Amino acid sequence: MPLPRQEDMPDGRGVLVKVLRVGLDGTDREIIAGQYGATPSGYNFLVLGHENLGVVEQVGPGVHEFALGDHVVAMVRHPGNSPYDAMGIPDMTTDDIYYEHGISRLHGFLTEYYADTPECLVRTPQRLGEAAVLLEPASIIEKGIMQAYEIQRRLRIWRPQHAAVLGAGPVGLLATLALRLRGLDVVTLALTEPPSLNADLVAALGARHLSTRRTGLTAASNAFGPFDIIFEATGFSPLVFEAMETLGKNGVLVLSSVTGGGRKVEVPADAINLGFVLGNKVMLGTVNANREHFEAALKDLVMAEAQYPGWLSRLLTNRVTGLENYRLALELLDATPRPIKVFVEVAGE
Repeated sequence: MPLPRQEDMPDGRGVLVKVLRVGLDGTDREIIAGQYGATPSGYNFLVLGHENLGVVEQVGPGVHEFALGDHVVAMVRHPGNSPYDAMGIPDMTTDDIYYEHGISRLHGFLTEYYADTPECLVRTPQRLGEAAVLLEPASIIEKGIMQAYEIQRRLRIWRPQHAAVLGAGPVGLLATLALRLRGLDVVTLALTEPPSLNADLVAALGARHLSTRRTGLTAASNAFGPFDIIFEATGFSPLVFEAMETLGKNGVLVLSSVTGGGRKVEVPADAINLGFVLGNKVMLGTVNANREHFEAALKDLVMAEAQYPGWLSRLLTNRVTGLENYRLALELLDATPRPIKVFVEVAGE
């Protein structure tokens, strides 16, 4: 790849960023498997990596928002042509073609440098350290929870107390964190049984970890619910329908899994429909995020570091040093037991 230049950005508004760390996740795994993804125009390959952290090395004459040495995270989606894109919420685009770094039609950050404009960058405090690479996945969680609260303003006095998180991978753990920071009683359900790091991380937040090998979602609801919010982060789509049945009245089900497979399941459609209508329930999906969600997630990460010191860094379980070892990083995505977060240390400060 040619070395990017801040001069290539229009109106002197270029920022050259040296990449420090890139996180890998299930999206990268699915792109490698050919389930989705699109190459940039003029290329027959796609540089992976959408979870990122870098340091500013050069700024153009029209840049006043950033200084050399600032730590930054780049937002993943770039604006398209829909009215939502023009309003600064490209994550809600109605375009059939969309632009996401490392996912669709824009190269990702698994490289030494990239250049972008200030509008696409978020400054992170250096005290967050390497944990700032978690900002992008945290922004998607923030979006889902913020939208749940926004929708339920219709109820005037909605004050959720009990939540369930389905899945204890990085998204499930970050969702548990975000809900605990809002004061909710949280039950996190996952296949894994204690003792495990995942279970320890849930317990460190004051939440409950339950193995679905022993306790199903319905039983968990009977014991610790009804759940006002269920945040799904399993990648196993059939579980969504059980969550729809289990969700409490006036509850919100947030879906974060992008499932590219072909699973089919038989469901009690009438019962689910009846429960949603009579129970005033809501289901929504969260994917990608805009600046508002990135900034809200940043506040949560800073608060997490204050309330649960060191917790975020414990999520970064598998460090791979150097781009030349990218194959090892990709192989670790499928390791057993599955790591919480694989990340590539591209460069030092």
